[in-house]
Amino acid sequence: MARDEASGQSPAWTDPSCPVARTADLVGDRWSLLIIRDAMDGARSFTDFQQRTGIARNILSDRLRKLTAHGLLTQVDAPSGRRRLYTLTDAGKDLFPVIVTLRQWGERHAFTAGEAHSVLVDDDGARVPDLQPVSANGSPLTCDTTAVRRPG
Repeated sequence: MARDEASGQSPAWTDPSCPVARTADLVGDRWSLLIIRDAMDGARSFTDFQQRTGIARNILSDRLRKLTAHGLLTQVDAPSGRRRLYTLTDAGKDLFPVIVTLRQWGERHAFTAGEAHSVLVDDDGARVPDLQPVSANGSPLTCDTTAVRRPG
């Protein structure tokens, strides 16, 4: 379990048995998600993140520290040796489908019809298809066709 860097203790979970709540506790604020998004898009330095997001330096420092403490980012020496850079860990990279799903929801619901927005494309320049969870037999899953099984 991730430790809170400031206190050295495990964070207080909003809902200890819910993976969605734990994930929201770790990366659910606006700035953390945008930092992860930008790291996926090549941002590496403090300055990269600050310029891309416009986030205040103190908030950026706090979020980078937390994302690093929770194992989503790691710091590496820059080739010049003059500063440290941030890179996604495997856990950070595992958020890719989450970021894509948020993006695709935003494309459908956060823009008016015909309003310009960025588009995620693959290596061939083709738009990334909509992500859709499927069952073991390949049929689409929705909130109407799934249920949460709680422990105990």
